[in-house]
Amino acid sequence: MTTFSPVIAAKALWQMRIRKRPFVLSHAINSRCNMRCGFCEYWKESGSQMDLEEVFRLLDEARDFGILAYNAWTVEPLLREDLPEILAHAKGLGMITSLITNGLLLEKRADELDNLDYLSVSVDGISSYKEIRGIEFDRILPGIIKAKEKMENPLLLNCVISGKNLDDIEELIIMAKELDVKVSFEPMYEFGGIDSDTWNEFGIRDMEKYRRVVDRIIDMKREGYPIINSLTYLKMVRELKTNFSCHANDIILDVAADGSIENCRVHREPIGHIRDGIENVWEATREKRKAISDKCQKCLFFGYVENSLMYDFNLEVMQHYEWM
Repeated sequence: MTTFSPVIAAKALWQMRIRKRPFVLSHAINSRCNMRCGFCEYWKESGSQMDLEEVFRLLDEARDFGILAYNAWTVEPLLREDLPEILAHAKGLGMITSLITNGLLLEKRADELDNLDYLSVSVDGISSYKEIRGIEFDRILPGIIKAKEKMENPLLLNCVISGKNLDDIEELIIMAKELDVKVSFEPMYEFGGIDSDTWNEFGIRDMEKYRRVVDRIIDMKREGYPIINSLTYLKMVRELKTNFSCHANDIILDVAADGSIENCRVHREPIGHIRDGIENVWEATREKRKAISDKCQKCLFFGYVENSLMYDFNLEVMQHYEWM
């Protein structure tokens, strides 16, 4: 089930279905990271980023455009000292606020997140965490516990399934239940900018073992463990095959750290810039965005897939997927 109130759900439907505008602003809030994960390309692209006043103007314009949710992510949002001011501004505009973090600074900064509604921490395993992320899992666990105690809504652990953590998935789900937090899964996406040796190390190659692991995730979902993914999505993940119409660029406005407006986080094709005005860019790129979506081979990023299925009123997803 979603966590939307009926009023918010009605506003979301009006915004996306009637006005044909996005509901979520997904903002790459900075261009720096404090991790150097080999399978990630974002931290390698350090460049310019909007200052505080520019971010405020972005939020004001997004809200005037009808956007009701603000998601701060990549590369590592907690590195921005002015993050609390940004969240407070978004919250003051009546927006739902969410944040995606690697968790390394969470213990230090959890007390500053009073204006945050939803928090997602990237946790790709427990025993395998150091091999995947380069640091011990114990470095981020205290921050997760501290933030969970402060958050009114459930905290989410998001796990990217790779060739490195197949033996670690059940342990992670059990830990999520013990901590009283939620957990989500998605398969590793092999970005083209990363070398083949990295994908040979991290990529999903043992398909028989991989499918057994996803079958166990499905079983544990049915057993009541706190897994937010829908069964429809998990079955796609099991086969690594997509069967949905992508509405990512109907639902989400993706803005890069420098203010560029991108089609989505996979096809990072610039379609404009915030200085041109959100409404102007949105209206001018309808045909271009549709063409990109039509030729897309589709990814399995869970936020894109699950929300696209909800956009198309898939009943199982509406019943079992929890929007975080």
